Amino acid sequence: MAKGKQKTTFFCKECGFESPKWLGQCPGCKEWDSFVEEPVVKTAAGRSVTVTEHREPSKLSEIVTNDEVRTLTGIGELDRVLGGGIVTGSLVLVGGDPGIGKSTLLLQMCKQLAEAGKDVLYVSGEESVKQIKMRADRLGTFQKELFLLSETDLDIVTEVIGRKKPEIVIIDSIQTMYREEIGSAPGSVSQVRETTSTLMRLAKSLPVSIFIVGHVTKEGVVAGPRVLEHMVDTVLYFEGDGGASYRFLRGVKNRFGSTDEIGVFEMRGNGLVEVPNPSEYMLAGKPKQAPGSIVVCSIEGTRPILIEVQALVCQTNFNMPRRTSTGTDYNRVNLLMAVIEKRMGVRMGDCDAYINVAGGMRIHEPALDLGIILALLTSYRNQSLDDETICFGEVGLAGEVRAVNMAEQRVLEAAKLGFKRCILPKVNCRQLALTKEQTRGLELVGIESIHELLEVF
Repeated sequence: MAKGKQKTTFFCKECGFESPKWLGQCPGCKEWDSFVEEPVVKTAAGRSVTVTEHREPSKLSEIVTNDEVRTLTGIGELDRVLGGGIVTGSLVLVGGDPGIGKSTLLLQMCKQLAEAGKDVLYVSGEESVKQIKMRADRLGTFQKELFLLSETDLDIVTEVIGRKKPEIVIIDSIQTMYREEIGSAPGSVSQVRETTSTLMRLAKSLPVSIFIVGHVTKEGVVAGPRVLEHMVDTVLYFEGDGGASYRFLRGVKNRFGSTDEIGVFEMRGNGLVEVPNPSEYMLAGKPKQAPGSIVVCSIEGTRPILIEVQALVCQTNFNMPRRTSTGTDYNRVNLLMAVIEKRMGVRMGDCDAYINVAGGMRIHEPALDLGIILALLTSYRNQSLDDETICFGEVGLAGEVRAVNMAEQRVLEAAKLGFKRCILPKVNCRQLALTKEQTRGLELVGIESIHELLEVF
């Protein structure tokens, strides 16, 4: 008797949307040509469930909660992004481009946790234990034992975790893990979903804190972390320019803390080194008295960071002026240039404009608006502002300068780094309650409209 054709379904390899037939565009993430065909995972037949007292719904008023116990990783920047440390029984996804430093960061975390007396298991599906040992030697001497396992079969991994019962587990990476009962290849959407679901149940039942690594490719061939974001407790993205030494760890989802925190690291020969004062680091190498350069104070989570915004405005040689933006929203730059033309009478319609946020950071908060406008104006007029001037503020379509949040923290950060003048929204300037000792001689210039910017030159 011939076997029936195996049932298949279609998954979007970008967001995991499921469809019974192939679609040209994904209804979920709007990506084109992202559906792949995969076999349907067979599940056990339905069974009757006996309702016991343990399966009865619980009343909210009767549930007793205790303060969550967090384990410090020994890496301050990582603890900050996690919300104060590792929560027992949590499932954390660390995503990023290949080679950005995810494995290095987690191996350094394992070193610190092992030296603190924690039982740590590092599972790698990409490297042998000898390769991991060689990489660990570059990070320094491990004073305490770290358990290593090179395995891709998830059933074996779960058996080892259940037998050893470690406190922390690293899975590097989730795209290499597979289960035999699923017919698709490792790294497919079905495999990634099933393995992550298994690890999630394992983390909650033991309990054990599990970190999983997820790779992202530009082609989107491998199922990326976006498929997993809704399944895990915390999502951390490791960002940065592969050719530069700086790295940024950003929390985009955290059930146990803030989702806006950022950790800054520098890649060196002996691993990743924390950058405790990113403002000073980001401003290193800033040109002196350069037109089109202005320092802006941005907020990442609860941390104020000073960054340099650069602009280059020149007459175009094309019928259509060229506009590019690096580190901020391209459409926002075009909007602000239209505001300058309409509200200030400065014609930039026949000019090429290039905006760059120095240091490789990506900033999208509205407080960057005032800095972008000042950078464009100084470049267009070929004039420079005083190097000891800083600014922040949101700009509306009418040219008004609107208030932003956490103005006091921004001003204190500017004063700490020795700036002498701060241009900010007048509303924020009125609300500040800082003493002269706190501002350290910083002059506060409050403005209501971008017309007043002409007076600061």
